[in-house]
Amino acid sequence: MDTPEDVPAQIAGYTIFPLSIPSLPSFPVSAVHYLYVAPHQPKVPSPTASRSLFLTNTPFDSTELHLKILFSTQLGLPSGRVEDVEFEGRSRRNDSVEPAASHDANPTSSKKRKRSKELDYERELESATTLPAVWDRELRSNGRTAVIRFVDRSSMETALKAIKAVRKRRHKPIWGEGLQDKLPPLGSARYLKHHELLFPDKSKILENVNKYMTAYAAREDAQKKLHARQRQEPDEEGFITVGRGGKSNAARQEAAQALAVKQKEKQKGLEDFYRFQSREKNKQRAGELKRRFDEDREKVRQMRDRRGKLMV
Repeated sequence: MDTPEDVPAQIAGYTIFPLSIPSLPSFPVSAVHYLYVAPHQPKVPSPTASRSLFLTNTPFDSTELHLKILFSTQLGLPSGRVEDVEFEGRSRRNDSVEPAASHDANPTSSKKRKRSKELDYERELESATTLPAVWDRELRSNGRTAVIRFVDRSSMETALKAIKAVRKRRHKPIWGEGLQDKLPPLGSARYLKHHELLFPDKSKILENVNKYMTAYAAREDAQKKLHARQRQEPDEEGFITVGRGGKSNAARQEAAQALAVKQKEKQKGLEDFYRFQSREKNKQRAGELKRRFDEDREKVRQMRDRRGKLMV
């Protein structure tokens, strides 16, 4: 089947890439699908945009393997030039298995390390509680987009030139050629597999439960150790977290010494203020003592005067 002559080579900056869709038992007629390809130009620039191609109107059964074979074997590019494929709504993930999210394990402080460990435990719990997939292969609605990243810019430009050359030869690569045994089948087999995955084996469920309990116990143990350290170390304000369980005498002495050192450091900038305050208090105290002395002396004089009158 040749490409219709009225189909342009480009439209709105996209190169039109015709693909031949083979017939299926449920639809025994071949068809032509048009893929629209252009250099990737995201609104927010990224380091890999210059070596990426943007695709739209991807077939509903597209997978990373489909596009890698299409842009390497079927277009004549050297193997391994495609780095990865990112479909719309998904970021560098496999089509059938959800891997655990990556995490930068290079913290620079103890607080970051603690937070990093907490996040790791949370991820382990999340992955342990994730239900098994009930579909062995993901399908997409027609018209969705994808981004293909190549190892370098020259590979991306070579792929774009190969698409134009294939179009000039009026040749249409066959979509999914050579992948029949490398991907789970569609049709009734897919729905039978879906029904099977809805009822996982008891051993798989037990494995999932054991994994969750192991991750939960590890998190609880880490929290107990963290609380034990907090009971022995004063914070920035010099306070010690009060929790369950007692402390040894050595730990109390160390905590008291650390608290005394921190309080002494805080008082360094306030020495002049406290000296002025003490002078003012001393003056007030001296004035109060003098006032009381005068009052007592006047009382004594009055008592002597009364005593002299009585004797007369």
